[in-house]
Amino acid sequence: MRPIWPIALVTMLAGCRQPEPPSQPAPRAETQAAPAPGPAPPADSRPVIACFGDSITAGFGLDAGQSFPDLLQQDLDRRGYHYRVANLGVSGDTTQDGLARLPMLLAEKPAIVLLELGGNDGLRGLPVSVTQSNLEQMIQAVRQTGGRVILAGMTLPPNYGPDYIRQFEAVYRDLAAKYKLTLIPFLLEGVGGNPSLMQRDGLHPNAEGAKRVEATARKAIEPFVR
Repeated sequence: MRPIWPIALVTMLAGCRQPEPPSQPAPRAETQAAPAPGPAPPADSRPVIACFGDSITAGFGLDAGQSFPDLLQQDLDRRGYHYRVANLGVSGDTTQDGLARLPMLLAEKPAIVLLELGGNDGLRGLPVSVTQSNLEQMIQAVRQTGGRVILAGMTLPPNYGPDYIRQFEAVYRDLAAKYKLTLIPFLLEGVGGNPSLMQRDGLHPNAEGAKRVEATARKAIEPFVR
């Protein structure tokens, strides 16, 4: 007969085992409420001066804040004129590209547009009739919204020939006369051709030259913002 004490001992030890405490649920991670969104910044209700142009407006080759529209904003602020200057310059743009971007310009509802396009048309030798037609469409579109247009003229290097240059420059004069616009005959007046005010490419003003360009632009704009 087999002894039964081992079984009894196992049974007794089993009966003496402390019951395991019930498993506790894992602590819940405290969720932190997201902060309530702050008030939206107030909309800038100042009337807009839109500088609509190519690389000269965009500030090609300059550091941030050195383009003539940036300098114009600073200058107007110092003089107490409450306008917002929008830099709508895109390097390389022709007047055809400007027409394609016209909805962007009109979306700003500009009070004043400084229209600086056509230089790349001339450098590419495009027909002046095309340049004139494109500029005229932009002028008409801005005027239909009640905006004023200041037309910034350009000229070309001598190697383009006197006939083409004469026809090219006449585009700006003719449009200004037809629509009674303020004309800046040559936006780079006193800057173009001056190595100390131009970048090495001879086409774009350097930082000091941009200051001169801004002064020219501001003189044309100031009668309309007083």
